[in-house]
Parts: sequence; structure tokens; C-alpha cells
Amino acid sequence: MDASPVQIGVQWPSLWESVMSFVASNAAWRFSIQTFRWAGVLLMAAGLAACAATSPDRRGESASAGGVEEEVQLVVETSEGAMLWVVYPGKAPITAGNFLRLVDAKAYNDASFYRTVRPDNDRNPATINVIQGGLSRPDVADGKSSPFPPIAHETTDQTGLRHIDGALSMARLEPGTAQAEFFVSIGENPVLDTGGARNPDKQGFAVFGQVLEGMDVVRKIHASSANAATTEGYVQGQMLDEPVRIISITRQSPNPDRSN
Repeated sequence: MDASPVQIGVQWPSLWESVMSFVASNAAWRFSIQTFRWAGVLLMAAGLAACAATSPDRRGESASAGGVEEEVQLVVETSEGAMLWVVYPGKAPITAGNFLRLVDAKAYNDASFYRTVRPDNDRNPATINVIQGGLSRPDVADGKSSPFPPIAHETTDQTGLRHIDGALSMARLEPGTAQAEFFVSIGENPVLDTGGARNPDKQGFAVFGQVLEGMDVVRKIHASSANAATTEGYVQGQMLDEPVRIISITRQSPNPDRSN
């Protein structure tokens, strides 16, 4: 059982009585009894404060370390319909934190889903099923750029998150280059996890969230025609003819009104 401040403090009265008895028996020290009394009170207070500081605060056990939210739900409005997403700052603090910072800065307002990757148009032998969105379309020379710098790479081994159906993950080139481009996994894509064959570096991609509602919207985008012209040979046949507009991504209200 953990020692509490009360249990530790019960030893002080006997110690105090011994000190006071010694002081009282010595006439040369009697004039300092009041001084010793106050010193003893201060020592006792300091001891109790130290015990309280080292005792666990049970009230905070439900909160994550540093006050970081474990999950944050997002409402995503697109020209093809709405979705509900959840991101995991508690599991992927760097990646989810970066995404939330972009959301709060309204960076994704008027962004788009612009790429679909399927076995019929994938040029990588480790085929995947995803749709990609964000700010920087490779078929647009003057596309937007992220207002924030690249982030460190969080592998799926570090976070425990995987590229399952509906997983939200960051697009990247080299590890540590992810900024604002992201993708949604359709079905399971283990080749995108750490050790997967999608990239020669075998570091995989950083999952940071999940689609809770709206996978019908994701699948509709995934099946869309993708023959828009691009000078990037690797993504030829993957750029949507009509990119799907991301109207907004916002944090869901803690107490949404579901009465109508």
C-alpha cells in the first residue's frame, strides 16, 4: 500500500515531545522554546508538503500525459458529402498534432481530394487502394503549400496504428518530409505499414486517424475517373478528372445538437 501523508505524519508528535523535553530541561535554552516551537511547525509543514508533492494525484488519472487529448473528432464537408473522422493525438502526437494545427488554421478549407490509386492504375508492384487529398496537387503548377514545416516521421510500429479500412495517413517522399498531404486507406493496405514494400526505405507511412462515418463518400471518390493531364509520370492515370472539393474540416462540437 502507498504511504499517505497522514501515515508518515503520525511519527512527528513523539519526535516533537522528545525535543521539547530536552529543551525544557536545560535552563540555558528555555528562552528559545518559542523559537524551537515555530521551527518545529515549519519543519512539519515542509515534510507534509514534500509528501503531498510525491503522492500521485488520483484526480488526473483519466487525462493523458501533458493534457494531450487522446482523440479528437472532425467534421469533414466535401462536395460529395460529409464525413466524420477521428484523429489520435494520444497515439500519434506529432502527426495528429500537425494535422490538427492545419485544421485549426483552416488550411484545408477549399483544398481537395485529387488522386485515386487502385490496382488498375498503380505503377508500383506493391499495389494499394487509397485516395489522396491536401493542398499541393502535382498536376497544378501553382498549388498551395503547407503553412508549416515538415514533421518527423512516426512509424506504425511506434504508434500501434495500421493501414486498415478508413485509416487516415500522411503522404510523404523521404521520411520526415510529410507536411499537409494525406490519404485515406480503402480496405487493408499492409504494404503501407512499417516494413511494407511500398517504399524502398521500408519505413511505411504515418497513420494518425480513422474515418468513423462517410466511407461511402471515400469509395465514390476512389471509383471516380482519373485521367487528368499531369507531367508526373508516376501518377499518370491517378489524377481525378474532377477533384472533389474539401469545403472545410472542423473540430466537432463537444456536445453536438442531434435534435434535428
